[in-house]
Amino acid sequence: MEEDGVMAEHGISSSPFQRRYPPELRERAVRMVFETVSERGDRFGVVTRVAQQLGIGPESLRKWVHQAEVDGGKRTGLTTEERERLKLLERENRELRRANEILKAAAAFFGAEFDRRSAR
Repeated sequence: MEEDGVMAEHGISSSPFQRRYPPELRERAVRMVFETVSERGDRFGVVTRVAQQLGIGPESLRKWVHQAEVDGGKRTGLTTEERERLKLLERENRELRRANEILKAAAAFFGAEFDRRSAR
């Protein structure tokens, strides 16, 4: 972890510019936004200010706050658990489609081979 509380880039990152933040920092930032909004009664500029204070990208924090509101039932959308389940099902679906294509190709190959042998 770097001085500002931001984790350095990981090798698993999809982009060389993408930074991963520890879950504790995410939770703290979202909590700070909720606390500030409840104290002020106004949300205007809060996400940007908290993001600057913590050295986080404002768009990242905005997405975290949005997801926290969905998870808390304050906003409609897929919860984190539902998103993870959907991602898992989509991956499984891709794998099954790929396996199906392989089996179709193998069936066509062996079917053609069988037809050649039976024609003799």
